[in-house]
Amino acid sequence: MFQQNNMQLAIRIPTSPAQDSSQYMQVDQSDKSLVMSGDMQNGGFTHAEYIFNFSKKLEEDLQTFGMKIKQHEDNIKFLNTQKKKLDESILDLQVILGKYHSSGTPVAENEVHSHPQSEEETMEQIMQQEKSAAGIICRLNTHHGIQAYNITLTKDVLGIVARLGKVDDDNLGRLLSEYLGMETMLAIVCRTYDGVKMLETYDKEGCINKSSGLHGLGASIGRNLDGRFLVICLEHLRPYAGDFIPNDPQRRLDLLKPRLPNGECPPGFVGFAVNMINIDSTHLFCFAANGYGLRETLFYSLFSRLQVYKTRADMLQALPCISDGALSLDGGIIKANGLFCLGNQEDVQLRFPKASMKSSLPESYIESERQMKELKWKKEKMIEDIKREQALLNNSKLNFDRKKAEFLKFLAESSSYAAQQQLSVKPERLTPR
Repeated sequence: MFQQNNMQLAIRIPTSPAQDSSQYMQVDQSDKSLVMSGDMQNGGFTHAEYIFNFSKKLEEDLQTFGMKIKQHEDNIKFLNTQKKKLDESILDLQVILGKYHSSGTPVAENEVHSHPQSEEETMEQIMQQEKSAAGIICRLNTHHGIQAYNITLTKDVLGIVARLGKVDDDNLGRLLSEYLGMETMLAIVCRTYDGVKMLETYDKEGCINKSSGLHGLGASIGRNLDGRFLVICLEHLRPYAGDFIPNDPQRRLDLLKPRLPNGECPPGFVGFAVNMINIDSTHLFCFAANGYGLRETLFYSLFSRLQVYKTRADMLQALPCISDGALSLDGGIIKANGLFCLGNQEDVQLRFPKASMKSSLPESYIESERQMKELKWKKEKMIEDIKREQALLNNSKLNFDRKKAEFLKFLAESSSYAAQQQLSVKPERLTPR
């Protein structure tokens, strides 16, 4: 009795190039002997050996392409991680420098063009509000200088909001001032609640005593106080409780940058408004009664985590991660979640003054500027490397798919050949004697 030799070619085909290289097509060595033994009996040894060797070569080619794909994917993943670190460093330097170039910022069609406002012009704008509390305070300072702060009434007054901060860019100053509004820009800032109580007193019926406080002071210099006015008490504000940016002479707040649902920082994000205000060194440390400085009390209370973006489009794209409002340097304003400011940009006369070059440029400015340029150059090179690796990855995937198609075609042809060999080998029946 002759036994039938079944030809087998056991080969595993990968479903995708991302599979581990150990999962690529393999031909079982025992199958080779079966194929060869069957073909030797049928005179087909050479063709069976060719099938085995060629399938082995295709398998090795697929393994090679698979390894190349994995290598390029790992390279892209590594480069993207490094690029993300560079983006973080660049954003940190932007915050430290407080450097926002309006010349490179898109300008709204209705933006009001004006020259940067100086401290003297800010003071003049305040004094033009003749019947305001801020105007009376500034008039007193102008006439009496530092002696005004020795008067019991005003000794606890720190200043007016519009004069307690400066900006590096006049366009930004105009936007921040419009966001706060005239009433807040004219607000008087006191260290303690005792100072607040000194500004206005009341009679037994609860009516304002016009002969004392700011009302009496205004009358004495020919400036009758009319209407309401805001007073901010630093000791009653809830201060920022987080960390500060290390080694920053301006003691900017180390706030977490906004993140889109995909984990990326929104395109066009410039920084937080609270960190874009330049504060005199005398106001940075322990100026409130509770030991805090102006940034973590006054300006954090006014701006909280107000975000600033380059364009309105950038700002609107970042809506999912805006929690405390946002501004765009081309005139967009979101006051709070769901509260959008539309229409033409206002011609704001009273705004934060532009910082002088001396006060806006710390000693480390030149070095930080050099680092910024170097980081941006590295980022550009890294983007080129990512594009190059992506092109190589695409090419390797294409080669893998072609080789896989070739292998499947070969496998089908080999299976057809094996089937034919099986049909040609018929078992002989032995008749009994």
